[in-house]
Amino acid sequence: MTGVVIRARGLTKVYDRGTKQELCALDAVDFEIRKGEIFGLIGADGAGKSTCFKILAGVLEPTAGEVEVLFRSPRESRQRVGYVTQPFSLYEDLSVAENLRYAAGLREVDEEAFAERSRRYLEAFDMKAFTDRLAGRLSGGMKQKLALSCALIADPAVLLLDEPTTGVDPVSRRDFWDALGGLADRGMTIVVATPYLDEAERCTRIACMENGKILAQYPPAEFVSRMALTRLEIRTCDLQRAEEMLERHERDGILADVQRFGDRLDVLVSDPVADRDRILEALEAEELKPEVLRSGDPTLENAFVATLRSKRGPESHAHFPDRATAPAERCGELALGTKGLVKRFGSFTAVKGLDLEIRHGEIYGLLGANGAGKTTAIKMICGLVQPSSGEISLLGRTKGFRTAAVRSRIGYKSQKFTLYDDLTIGENLDFYAAMYDVPPKLCRARKDWALEVSGLRGEEGMLTGRLPDGWKQRVAFGAAVMHQPDIVFLDEPTSGVDALARRAMWRMINELADNGAAVLVVTHYLEEAEQCNRIGFMAAGDMVAEGSPSELEKHMPGVLLEVRAANVAASLGAFRQALGRDRVTQFGERLHVQAPDVGAGEREIQAIAEAQSLELRSIEPIPFSLEDVFLALIERRRAASDKAA
Repeated sequence: MTGVVIRARGLTKVYDRGTKQELCALDAVDFEIRKGEIFGLIGADGAGKSTCFKILAGVLEPTAGEVEVLFRSPRESRQRVGYVTQPFSLYEDLSVAENLRYAAGLREVDEEAFAERSRRYLEAFDMKAFTDRLAGRLSGGMKQKLALSCALIADPAVLLLDEPTTGVDPVSRRDFWDALGGLADRGMTIVVATPYLDEAERCTRIACMENGKILAQYPPAEFVSRMALTRLEIRTCDLQRAEEMLERHERDGILADVQRFGDRLDVLVSDPVADRDRILEALEAEELKPEVLRSGDPTLENAFVATLRSKRGPESHAHFPDRATAPAERCGELALGTKGLVKRFGSFTAVKGLDLEIRHGEIYGLLGANGAGKTTAIKMICGLVQPSSGEISLLGRTKGFRTAAVRSRIGYKSQKFTLYDDLTIGENLDFYAAMYDVPPKLCRARKDWALEVSGLRGEEGMLTGRLPDGWKQRVAFGAAVMHQPDIVFLDEPTSGVDALARRAMWRMINELADNGAAVLVVTHYLEEAEQCNRIGFMAAGDMVAEGSPSELEKHMPGVLLEVRAANVAASLGAFRQALGRDRVTQFGERLHVQAPDVGAGEREIQAIAEAQSLELRSIEPIPFSLEDVFLALIERRRAASDKAA
């Protein structure tokens, strides 16, 4: 087929575990990828994505089937293939410049080409000022940009990216995907795996994987449209009770899906008129005062979850065992308060006068780019780092946060994994139960609960180090809340976790809050942040905006227009040059453009298109998303800093 640069037929990989049991990681997979495509592999942990990447990169031989990369075997094509693996593929004790030179040496890049390409990518990724910095001292976003630069230094025809933006903030992710769009526009073929479904929407086509098989291959918009469902956003006076009632309808097959998002419910229905009336009638009968906010198409995550659930069957939800009911009576009481909280490291101020209040029964999301001060703030609140100045009130106390009495009421899951790789899963859970003084009579039930919610029932004898990162995150979360804490700090709890596991974890987080716990969540995933009751945006140590997801979206000035164009890359460059970077964002084959009003925005866009000879296909007003709000705030802050400088 003309233009096809990667082809797989019956691709199979079976791992021999040394016993009678074998693991089929890839099961007769077929796909073709064309030149200039961004082809996305999406699927749950263990679906076979990483195995597929290793075969395409020529580092793993298939058990059966045929595979070609650039019309040759993967091993013969390796010099023309760039590969960014799931763990960082950098040498942390080498500088940025040294990592680039080492990668160029491995690929036999001549000095002239190396000088030109290293300059090009350092400028493109805003890293010129950091060439002498050790890779180990870079932020997560900068590490990923450096890893991509090392993969690009040989000017590959094919680029393989295995979850390249896990743990990277939304601004860096946006910049990363802008770069990928430019590379694809110049003819590079890109294969990418991502647990973030909003990123998968930026792909030309996606393949949904499960248990080593490809279930479907379509462009993202077609993948969603084939669902033939409508998404209703509903708000009621008691979300917990409304969710439980509507989930009964879901189990009976009346509704396709129900999910809580902060101050609303998302309900997927097949008949938007009849089902809407049925839902409102049922909620009114329970005196839940329902209100339909809006209806629209499902998201790609909705479609992906529905596809996997159709294969797996109904999800089970294990409730926390032996939970005391007393904490729920404190809902609304102040659990955490800070006033003027400051932390300085020498001449650098990481947190600048933070004022924060979180109440029992509330889920509070703390968002910000890498280096905004979020993790430092949490460490001060937990007593792990001493503040430079300011006040903290935690669970009714203003000091002594490191005492056993306070620690026993706190649950903390740090950004890095807090499990011991050389212990089994069961031994890790026993350690946390002992550390948090879980009563022996409750320990077995709570261990079973942690294994159940982690999807690892019957696997407690497995070494933790053998688990993929997403599974480790689930176990670490269960371990952090085994003792039924009154306040829980979760620093990027679902980083690298697939959509179904992420949903299961958020069910647990909601259950904790419903039973009276206060929950502070740091996340880089903006759609996930919509599940919080309130959100605070941090930038450079300051709190720049705060409110519920709906309030933040509602108070965005002007309107948002979705633009579809024949040449997305050229349109992105033209609109950003004319309107400013803070007003234009790319979302796959669409552009989001902020404007004062619909009429003025359409006139601006059409005038730019005519001046640059761009072909526009549609301009439609759409609601602001939380990602639009976040990116706009960060870009305005960046622009103000540049102006001041």
